Amino acid sequence: MDMEKYVGRTIDIIYIGLDERITQRRIHVKSSVGGIVKAHCLHRNAPRTFRIENILAVKPVNQYAS
Repeated sequence: MDMEKYVGRTIDIIYIGLDERITQRRIHVKSSVGGIVKAHCLHRNAPRTFRIENILAVKPVNQYAS
């Protein structure tokens, strides 16, 4: 999955966490290097890292929706 195209954008992801639970998060992507996405998680209001191999789905967020 090419996550570099989302750098600087806010996206919704569905991913498998370390505890093997499927979770949905809204994140603002800071970088994507070496199979790792560094982002600001808007759900936790904190920086987070995500393994690209564990991201099941990506949906860009429409920044202009009210």
